[in-house]
Amino acid sequence: MYPADYVFGAALAFVIACNIYFGQRVTNDRIAMQWDISGRATWHAPKWVALWGMAAFMVAVRLLIWLTTVYAPSNVHGAQTGIVSLAVISATAHVFTLLKAR
Repeated sequence: MYPADYVFGAALAFVIACNIYFGQRVTNDRIAMQWDISGRATWHAPKWVALWGMAAFMVAVRLLIWLTTVYAPSNVHGAQTGIVSLAVISATAHVFTLLKAR
């Protein structure tokens, strides 16, 4: 376990807490997931996918990093930096999406 996993765990807990908090406050059945340069939504996802998809994505990427460090350690460089970057960028993007949906 890396020290970066503490940052990842905190970010994952934050994403789950945001899902619980914003899940009740978002009234639409679909949430915009991407915007073009003019600010219009380019596509929407069902509410449950938009909420819980980020947590699943974070866990899946962390599992991929773990598998790579275990089975191909010579190919891994900067795993801790990648874990921290994944945590911070994913949590920030998720909060931005939820704030726009609210």
